[in-house]
Amino acid sequence: MEHVSESQETHHQEDHKEHGAIAVQHFHTHSIPLDMEDIERDWDKPIAEAGIAAKASVIVRVGLLDLSAGTGSFRVREMMHRIAYPLGVHVRADVNLTDIEAACTDGKDRITEVIDLPTTGVNTERIWLLEHFADWFSVNLGEESMYHVQPEVSQGLMQHLDTKDASQVSANLSKQLREEEKEGKAETAGQDAVLDALEAASEHTDPGDPRAHQLHVHETDWSQSAMTQSLAARAADERARQVAQSAEQSEFERSQAGQPAPDAMESDFPDAEPARPAQSQPQTKESAAPRKHKLANHKPPKEYAEHFDHIGAVPKPKNAPGITVRQAHERLDMIEHRKPLYSPAFAGLASAIACASFVFLLGGGPYDMIGAFVGAGLGHWLRRRLFKHHLNQFFVTFVCVAVAALACTGTLRLIGLFDPIALQHDTAYIGAMLFVIPGFPLITSGLDMAKIDFPSGIQRLAYFLCIVLMATLAGWMVAALVHLNPTGFEPLGLNVWANGVLRFVFAFLGVWGFSIMFNSPQRMCLVAAVIGAITDTLRLEIVDMGVPAEAGAFIGALLAGLLATAWRSSVRKGWLAPHLGYPRICLTVPSIVIMVPGLYMYQAMFHLGSFDTQSALDWAFRAFMVIICLPIGLAMARVITDKSWRYDI
Repeated sequence: MEHVSESQETHHQEDHKEHGAIAVQHFHTHSIPLDMEDIERDWDKPIAEAGIAAKASVIVRVGLLDLSAGTGSFRVREMMHRIAYPLGVHVRADVNLTDIEAACTDGKDRITEVIDLPTTGVNTERIWLLEHFADWFSVNLGEESMYHVQPEVSQGLMQHLDTKDASQVSANLSKQLREEEKEGKAETAGQDAVLDALEAASEHTDPGDPRAHQLHVHETDWSQSAMTQSLAARAADERARQVAQSAEQSEFERSQAGQPAPDAMESDFPDAEPARPAQSQPQTKESAAPRKHKLANHKPPKEYAEHFDHIGAVPKPKNAPGITVRQAHERLDMIEHRKPLYSPAFAGLASAIACASFVFLLGGGPYDMIGAFVGAGLGHWLRRRLFKHHLNQFFVTFVCVAVAALACTGTLRLIGLFDPIALQHDTAYIGAMLFVIPGFPLITSGLDMAKIDFPSGIQRLAYFLCIVLMATLAGWMVAALVHLNPTGFEPLGLNVWANGVLRFVFAFLGVWGFSIMFNSPQRMCLVAAVIGAITDTLRLEIVDMGVPAEAGAFIGALLAGLLATAWRSSVRKGWLAPHLGYPRICLTVPSIVIMVPGLYMYQAMFHLGSFDTQSALDWAFRAFMVIICLPIGLAMARVITDKSWRYDI
């Protein structure tokens, strides 16, 4: 019998504890793992033929990725329904700030999944890519696209998710489609002109004339040539879809035969050319009349509510096996693990520009803007670096705001050595802290409550208040330590027209900077910046005319919502390039974040820390009135333009 010494026993116990900790850490995940047996056995099946567990794994994961990107619960539900629609699955989901509980049924089986996130954040690029994923998913399952008129852009974009600049990929695809459309229209016009000439010549020729027979022969020969060219153009237009279906059919047959499937990114779009017709029969003018280009015939996607007529209906047979469960999750893996578009240094620069612009719109001068530029840039750079280590959000917010305020104050004190006037700009440190304003949770909380989703809306509002509390508390502590007295900004005394132009410029720069902080692609940043420049300049101008600040915020948010909807509708109708079809929430929230009264909230906390409760309440209620008007304005825009918001269904 062996005797174990005390030291050996202690060592074994420590090993056991360590293995136990690793085991707990391995299984303490925030969602059900995808390697479960009921999902694994359908991994290489067409998802339309898979079991309810495999279907639900894709549906719920799409919702989880959308939720992690910072969007509201109403949009997460919409995305999950649109993924479930082509699968014939009905979803009932409870969505909160960081968790989803979803029950899925296909009419035969039912499954419930509960998943949650460790934290929350904002990633507008992910929201945009998930829209394209939904269209790629629907089209490959034999349904129409839901978000974009030209699903070819989504189809190609899903094949290049490993490219850093997905926006440029979509722009290149859109350009290629437009060139093909122009070529098709030019070919159509040429064919119509020749047919008209041949018909006119045949009408003015005597049937007994030998030239009539010769003309008829030429017409027939040209018709055969025209038909061959038309078929070739059609084959070129539909190459991506035909090859994808052919590759997926081969992969399905290969999986049925027990052979390993090739890599999904290679099997969807190989470089093979589709076969061309060997012969073409003579045709009349009516049958040979070239069609309009394929891309011009796309119908706009249906509205959200129209996609629920499948519940209880018999599933439509599919002509192709579609995509497999593996392929769907591989795309989602690539969307989930995409690196941020911008480095911490560039994001810090964007934050500096945004906050400096914000300070000007609040009435600050050059020295205030310089202090805010330095403080916000350093603060956001540090925040990005700390978030990389998955530190607690509230701790990071407190530290970064304190650093930003100290950096701003130190910069102004340094400038004060050369110009003592800079020492009087105590309010500038508030502008340096505005980069932490959680605009997405604030706006989406109001939109969720407008959709009668109070659990999610209240949670998002509570999160917003917690972040603001930590930020204002840090700002007050810095002000108390270095003896700051933020009394406001001095009037600049600018000309009315010059002031209006500068407001437009700095509103544009401010919204652009906030969009960069939200990880928006550059084109999306520019579109949001144009909308924000128009709406915020209008808001400030009408407030100067005597309109209350609360009413100005409502009008600005309403106009931002209407402009974003008009932009999206213009893309759907083909007036703008298809790659510019961005989600409305990715355009509206950055454009109105700059309207959030951060100055009011920080002033309220400063007076509260000084136990001046009357002034604190005054500033707090001013902030509250503006805050509630912003989501109400956006919700009104959605009610006006979207029938799924207009009616309770």
